[in-house]
Amino acid sequence: MYRYDSIDQQMIDDRVAQYRDQMARHLAGELSGDDLRPLRLQNGLYIQRHGPMHRIAVPYGMLASRQLRKLAEVSRRYDRGYGHFTTRHNLQFHWPKFEETPEILAELATVQMHAIQTSGNCVRNVTTDQFAGVAPDELTDPRPWCEIIRQWSTFHPEFAFLPRKFKIAVNAAASDRAVIRAHDIGLEFVRDPSGETGDSGFRVFVGGGLGRTPILGKVVREFLPWRHLLTYLDAILRVYNRYGRRDNAFKARIKILVQALGVEEFARQVEAEWAHLADGPATLTAAEFDRVAADFAPPPYAPLPDEDLGFSAHLRDDKAFAAWVRRNVHAHKVPGYAALTLSLKKPGVPPGDITAEQMEAVADLADRYSFGEVRVSHEQNLVLADVRKSDLHTVWTLARAQGLATPTVGLLTDMICCPGGDLCSLANARSVPIADAVQQRFEDLDYLHDIGEISLNISGCMNSCGHHHVSNIGILGVDKNDEEWYQVTLGGQQGNDTTIGKVIGPSFAAEEVPDVIEALIDVYLEQRTPEERFIDTLLRIGSEPFKARAYQGRDRRKPAANDSERKVANA
Repeated sequence: MYRYDSIDQQMIDDRVAQYRDQMARHLAGELSGDDLRPLRLQNGLYIQRHGPMHRIAVPYGMLASRQLRKLAEVSRRYDRGYGHFTTRHNLQFHWPKFEETPEILAELATVQMHAIQTSGNCVRNVTTDQFAGVAPDELTDPRPWCEIIRQWSTFHPEFAFLPRKFKIAVNAAASDRAVIRAHDIGLEFVRDPSGETGDSGFRVFVGGGLGRTPILGKVVREFLPWRHLLTYLDAILRVYNRYGRRDNAFKARIKILVQALGVEEFARQVEAEWAHLADGPATLTAAEFDRVAADFAPPPYAPLPDEDLGFSAHLRDDKAFAAWVRRNVHAHKVPGYAALTLSLKKPGVPPGDITAEQMEAVADLADRYSFGEVRVSHEQNLVLADVRKSDLHTVWTLARAQGLATPTVGLLTDMICCPGGDLCSLANARSVPIADAVQQRFEDLDYLHDIGEISLNISGCMNSCGHHHVSNIGILGVDKNDEEWYQVTLGGQQGNDTTIGKVIGPSFAAEEVPDVIEALIDVYLEQRTPEERFIDTLLRIGSEPFKARAYQGRDRRKPAANDSERKVANA
């Protein structure tokens, strides 16, 4: 993973000193709350429902074991002994003391961590595949490209105050595990489709995003040679910065600009802007790429047979281990190795939450079994990417003792879930109690495995931090007459066939949600063919049978959707 040089470290240390001075002046009454607000946001500090929330950057999901231990230490000293991983790989502390946040950043700087550009209207954390560098289906390792974009975007003076926040994702595998079409810019690594040059580069998607108006990104360039990556990004951001709406925060994202202009006109304007930038000073060279890529060289893998006899014996003799392997262990491009997911979806625990003790346990596992590195997944889990197959049973035993081996990756209870109304001041409803209720209803592991692959995501408001739009079953908290209700969408997907789900009808009370989910699952189990996943059956028979079952026998005294809810449904 990338390691700071002396210039990087100096920049981070200077930022800490600057922020410490800003906070001291505020506490002394010399800097108003309004004046401090943009300064604290530049350092990842929000004010939420009950107090501050501090978001820490985890670039493209990569953590060294020493960094994870530092996060555990900070969570004990300055928070309540836990943290929360997000869909953008970052970690959030939800209970820091306002005046102690400069000390948090000072602690993190000692292990090459910070909170820069984790908030505000700037280029946020670049995300990618949690199996980057080890996935058998990847064309190349996307992490050097993510690091190049991170270095380009950090402290970029032209893009520090964009019309709205800006998110970039990179995929370099046959299967898109980064949901690139749901981002402001999605980059897909490709070979020259003409076959004439043998060059590599990117297919560029622009204008994706979820939230109030969910839209999938559209292709603005089928092939961009890799050396022009930064100049072309400059051109896109310049067009957006110039014409993106600043008069209305709800219409300020680049997706609205692309929709308003049309993708052809938007692409034309980008190309016109790029004409002034192409082959300029920001053009990448092979030497620059090699400099960055050197930090992502493969670890010293041992020469191992593809199959391990001990691993095979454990699979045969230990049913619980075999069930975990089926869901939580993933193929690796190097013989004898596997990647594994450590689940942060233990029943009764908010999805994505991790205790200080668990952080330290994961750091120990990484040091002993995975070359000292940890990944954060889009689904709010952790990944050890380089584990010998011969060590998998031992790692599983140790992880299970820490509550990190729930064998449900890709199943119904492997939910993405935002903190919701329990913590977030923007939320219309609580998310975590709904997740807990669904987990309790579907706690039988045999039943979950029989249901098979399905996604269920939960958001507490239309900002869609829980990515409910791109899950097979989505749950959105809505406000109805000052009460918490929940809207259900069907048909969303991630991956190569990313799709936005559709609302099935009026919302449900909290206590109805588990029954509704069970009704939807029952239709699938009744109608599926042996090879079908939930989404396959839904696409084959349509949503009407699911909708009819969801509302069957519903208490008709419950109020119909009010105007504000209809607006959400139609947004």
